[in-house]
Amino acid sequence: MVATTKMRHRRGLAEEMAEAAATAVRTTGHAVLHPKATIQRVRRLSDMIPTLRQAVGPLVTGNVGDWHSEYAYTLGEQAFVYGFPYMYNAQLRYDWVTQPRNPATVPYAPVNHFWHAERLLDATYRDGGCPNNDTLYSVAWVDLRAGPVVLSHPEMGDRYFTFELIGITSDNFDYVGQRTTGPAAGHFALVGPDWTGDLPPDVRPLEKAPSPWVLVLGRTLVDGVRDVPTVRELQDRYRLTPLALFGESEPHVPESRDVLKPVTAKEDPLGPWKTLNAMLAENPPPAHHEVLLKQFAQIGVGPGLDIEAQPDAVKRSLVRAAAVGLPMLKQQTLSGDWAHLVHGWRYPPPQMGRFGDDFLKRAADQSLLGVTANDPAEAVYLTNFHDADGNRLSAGGRYELHFDADTMPPAEAFWSLSAYGDDMNLIPNEAGRYSVGDRTHGLTRDAEGGLTIHLQDRSPGSDKEANWLPTSRSAPWFVVLRMYRPRPEVLDATWECPPLIRVG
Repeated sequence: MVATTKMRHRRGLAEEMAEAAATAVRTTGHAVLHPKATIQRVRRLSDMIPTLRQAVGPLVTGNVGDWHSEYAYTLGEQAFVYGFPYMYNAQLRYDWVTQPRNPATVPYAPVNHFWHAERLLDATYRDGGCPNNDTLYSVAWVDLRAGPVVLSHPEMGDRYFTFELIGITSDNFDYVGQRTTGPAAGHFALVGPDWTGDLPPDVRPLEKAPSPWVLVLGRTLVDGVRDVPTVRELQDRYRLTPLALFGESEPHVPESRDVLKPVTAKEDPLGPWKTLNAMLAENPPPAHHEVLLKQFAQIGVGPGLDIEAQPDAVKRSLVRAAAVGLPMLKQQTLSGDWAHLVHGWRYPPPQMGRFGDDFLKRAADQSLLGVTANDPAEAVYLTNFHDADGNRLSAGGRYELHFDADTMPPAEAFWSLSAYGDDMNLIPNEAGRYSVGDRTHGLTRDAEGGLTIHLQDRSPGSDKEANWLPTSRSAPWFVVLRMYRPRPEVLDATWECPPLIRVG
């Protein structure tokens, strides 16, 4: 009797999952190529239930109806992890090159041209990526297929600045800036993977880019609102000049906005995979990935391949793999598996920023979490989702972070603390405060020289407001402690950041 009941239950569940499969294709596909919307929807796992039931069905029933479908699903999960940075960057590039939304805070510029932030980012910016509130960003998508492009900047004095140079997979390949090339005015060549030739004597070579398309992410330190005009003048002197035009007194750089348009899942449930195949053709993977790509080719994933040529069972499984893949990446990030944990703070591994063939961390902890990640020598971002008792930082909770006088964050350039919602955006607040750090004016210290930062959604009182970092009153949140040009004790984690103490 018991066995019969179990069998009936399994048959009913299998039938329910079969009916849900078609619905899953329609209801979960929309999110995949919309990073901003998708990250927000991860919390609403109820929307994913039909697809999740389909994914775990064979485990519950003990039956595999179509081995080809299940194999395509498992291989598709791996292909999604491998290809996520390509898909995500395709969408970011298309948005930042072709879609003007709020040019003061959201990148918008032609290919091979800089976009410069006009003011420090705040909660009106909603593209995720955990933006900082310390520097003005300078962003450019650069196409190296026609030849090198020269990055130029003026004399920078003692001001912190950096240009992070990023391949299409989210891995860094070099830097220009205070730490690496110094403050003197200079010209630096961005060179594609297949270019050979000679550079002018006054142009310094950099490491070759791993892909024909690269992202330049510049940061220039701002010392408060009054300093913004000075930084804007510096930004106006940043240049990107194709080598063929370099040396002309006033070179005219063409303003092309011709970039690949991603196929959205709203248009086509297989859109993410079609986008991935096009991006892999445009930015060929390294030769040593050949064996892996041969595996993916069995399900139609690879440079220039046609997903539509696959059997219907494979196509359904690929839609399912993409729908489940993104929540999986989000959960990996939240798990902290990638980090060394100290008092809840997640210290990055030495490979951060250049995870390379560690495809899971490359996708989740570089691309999804922050679009990219700095090399630890340039900057270390310590994230924390929990208080000293291991509980999730909660809406409306009141917390304190205390540094003794001799244990302040050790950074050669500067440090700051910011709070974010689970959508990876700054938290809206009435005070308009988005960071506290060593450059915050009016910070108060105790009699021993220590510093206490108050993290809560409402003011801690007029006598403590200088040390207040507003947080969320409606949803879970987390914090990021940034240290630019961190000292060795940060890199080897011998400096331990104190825990967050809940006080109410």
